[in-house]
Amino acid sequence: MTTELYFIYDSHCPWSYAATPIVNALQEAYPEMKPHLLHAAHYAGKDSAGEEQMEAAARASGLKFGRDYIRYANSPKSSIKTANLMGWMQSKQADKQLPVLNALQRAHFIEGNPLNTKHDFMDIVEQFKLSPSNKIFRDELSMDSEYVLEGIAEIQQMIGTANFPAMVMTVGDNAIFIDHSKYISSPHAVVDAVKKEIAGFK
Repeated sequence: MTTELYFIYDSHCPWSYAATPIVNALQEAYPEMKPHLLHAAHYAGKDSAGEEQMEAAARASGLKFGRDYIRYANSPKSSIKTANLMGWMQSKQADKQLPVLNALQRAHFIEGNPLNTKHDFMDIVEQFKLSPSNKIFRDELSMDSEYVLEGIAEIQQMIGTANFPAMVMTVGDNAIFIDHSKYISSPHAVVDAVKKEIAGFK
């Protein structure tokens, strides 16, 4: 039975950062599962999640936020280039998506890297031996990103919410909507919950 995970997130959203350990736990428990990491490209340089959301996400998850991130928490953020990079990865190097997302979130939320210019991405591009074209680092959404947004719209229609982060796991013809808020404080608890759901399908 084919197992897939659809994770709708934004790289610059503190709640998405807090939800990623749940994706890591599921990938670890189901190594054959195919992840689809779908970047919502929500932040376009006009606003940010802000300090309140960051503090709430930190309290709920126990994750750390770095000093430089905290200092600029209320400054406008743009996740467009990250969306382009992740859209490119989805189509060209899907096997590296999750490790790259973890590295990007670490760079942004812990090291305070704004991920706003091509230079900001170079350490991660070299670390993971990626070869994205220069188009990725423009200030407009790429075709890959637009394609991802179409996929997100379909999933949001199915689950009846446009909120993110959001997670849906499919096992064969069955779908499990995962309420990430239940597992943010203990990500590995999701594995037992999903196992029970899957057992119910048989």
